[in-house]
Amino acid sequence: MSGDPAGVGRVLLVDHGTGTSMMQGGEAVHGSGGVIALGHDQLPSAQDQESTRAPSRYEAQKRRDWNTFGQYLRNHRPPLPLARCTGTHVLDFVRYLDQFGKTKVHLPTCPYYGLPQPPHPCSCPLRQAWGSLDALIGRLRAAFEENGGKPESNPFGARTVRMYLREVREMQAKARGIAYGKKKRKRPPPGSSDHHALSVGAVNASDMQVEMPGAH
Repeated sequence: MSGDPAGVGRVLLVDHGTGTSMMQGGEAVHGSGGVIALGHDQLPSAQDQESTRAPSRYEAQKRRDWNTFGQYLRNHRPPLPLARCTGTHVLDFVRYLDQFGKTKVHLPTCPYYGLPQPPHPCSCPLRQAWGSLDALIGRLRAAFEENGGKPESNPFGARTVRMYLREVREMQAKARGIAYGKKKRKRPPPGSSDHHALSVGAVNASDMQVEMPGAH
């Protein structure tokens, strides 16, 4: 089969009514679509394919968190513009999320106060774990600046928010008997090839997926 050199690499999609045939080099692949002729310069590039890839787990979670916070502001009475959002509003949002928490935090009057694994159930409330809250605030802080916010006016980096996270960390450490102090790294033996390796703990923020009510 002879062909025109100018037509080499061209793809022709022909609609037959019941389906579409893609003709290239005498071969046909049936599919669905319209009548389109593509040349080499119209085929998707590697950069286009890269941009259509699914976002990372972190980016997807950050987007969900940002949408959830935006819905929270819209449900605020009266609705609160992002430009007027302060650290106080961030704390209101974080305290609101506590009702969806999955971490048992014992009260000082509970007989299991300070025990990480109590032997019997108790009526102490469930709260968001400090690690989940800290990761959430970090994602929202980054999302705020990615959406045009200025670092100096970032409500998620406000001093009141940092102090609150510190208080939650200390309170949960006492209530659950868990110390959040930094672990000292052991020095590797001389000549070790992996002395630069670090152990990083990932925070599972799946419990941050909440359904916003119709009104706040």
